[in-house]
Amino acid sequence: MKTLQLAAYFLLLFFHSTAQKEQYKSAIVAFYNLENFYDTVDNPNINDEEFLPDGPKNYNSKIYWTKVEHLATVISQIGTDINADGPALLGVAEIENDTVLNDLIHHPLLKQRNYSFVHYDSRDFRGIDVALIYNPKYFKVLDSRKLFVFIPNGTKQAFFTRDVLWVKGLFADDTVNVFVNHWPSRVGGEQRSAPARAAAAMIDKKFIDSIEKININEKIIVMGDLNDDPISPSVTKILGAKENISDVKTGELYNPWISMYKKGIGTLAYQDAWGLFDQIMISSSWLDKNQQGFFYYQAHIFNKTFMIENIGKYKGYPMRTWDGNSYRGGYSDHFPTYIILLKKL
Repeated sequence: MKTLQLAAYFLLLFFHSTAQKEQYKSAIVAFYNLENFYDTVDNPNINDEEFLPDGPKNYNSKIYWTKVEHLATVISQIGTDINADGPALLGVAEIENDTVLNDLIHHPLLKQRNYSFVHYDSRDFRGIDVALIYNPKYFKVLDSRKLFVFIPNGTKQAFFTRDVLWVKGLFADDTVNVFVNHWPSRVGGEQRSAPARAAAAMIDKKFIDSIEKININEKIIVMGDLNDDPISPSVTKILGAKENISDVKTGELYNPWISMYKKGIGTLAYQDAWGLFDQIMISSSWLDKNQQGFFYYQAHIFNKTFMIENIGKYKGYPMRTWDGNSYRGGYSDHFPTYIILLKKL
């Protein structure tokens, strides 16, 4: 809470100190793992049995619509202390299908934003996908596709994982490429499963290289639940994301979450240790504050008090929806992340 208030305060100072020279417009780009956002209808093509009315979780319409309302409550507040429109772009993970996305964006707390989305079904064994929700006031889709991630033999029990979603669009006057990720989990062991996440990272890297071969200054955003931390080799070695802006060369990625992670700040917790899997990285073209387009300003974790567990073994963690098969009635087991972009008027 204090961090967000200070951020808003310093942003206002920034606006005030430059008011005589320049005026600025803001935009919010966010990512949120929605934690098992399933509908209640049986899909025979996926493994959704535990999220059915007759399943072990006793999942029903009342729980589902509470989940929709809780997620809408969080999304409706992300970044609104900076921009009342909230996220212009919002990458999401752990969604079952377009039904849940439609219910979410048409919730009364979000409906006035006129959100739309890009989503493809993947072959993930749990039947969960990623998607990009966007505000057409800020973003116009030009192209999109899903990028298949091949899991190396022996790294995971499942043969399939989530595809990477690539969306190309116009963000103000800039062409922007957005990659939404949910890399393979650490189930089965971090070391054993690491090659699977490396394979997912390489999908991003190869596609980014193909884009930058045509235009090295293309604006790129890589976001997602990576199931790896900012200092993991998949991020620092394969993607080559840098901690310090001064070290980022043309065409490379900047990762604002490395320094936060080193301070013990995270988006999810496991066995009383914080991880920062939910990251948003940007290409070098966002870093020039003197450009005419949007540029990077700040990065934040959205972790208001109502989203934090206050009792039991998970006290202090993100307040989750489920504790095994027990319904906790929270929001998600991940905190959302977001970055603030500014543009000279």
